[in-house]
Amino acid sequence: MPYREKKIEKLYYSISEVAGMFAVNTSLIRFWESEFDIIKPKKNKRGNRMFTKNDIDNFHLIFHLVKEQGHTLTGAKEKLKNNSEEISANHEVIKSLNHIKDFLLKLRNEL
Repeated sequence: MPYREKKIEKLYYSISEVAGMFAVNTSLIRFWESEFDIIKPKKNKRGNRMFTKNDIDNFHLIFHLVKEQGHTLTGAKEKLKNNSEEISANHEVIKSLNHIKDFLLKLRNEL
């Protein structure tokens, strides 16, 4: 079997990295952290927030509900409280479809 280098994922992401992933200001990340109890970053000795992959997945759900579907914060909290598994599954389907779309567009451009 050929040797394959395993992709290394970071364990923690800074607030600026998370803000960059979503193209938003760090203040919005802090605000969502205070509004949604599913976001629980660790803090280092200097007090800097260190977000895990799970936190980022939760940000994706919040971003999807608030920015893409247009829910209010109250509406997004209610949806996450009552239908978190359904929302997560729907978000994963949308993410997969977007990957397929990107692949097909790239393929079309190469032809």
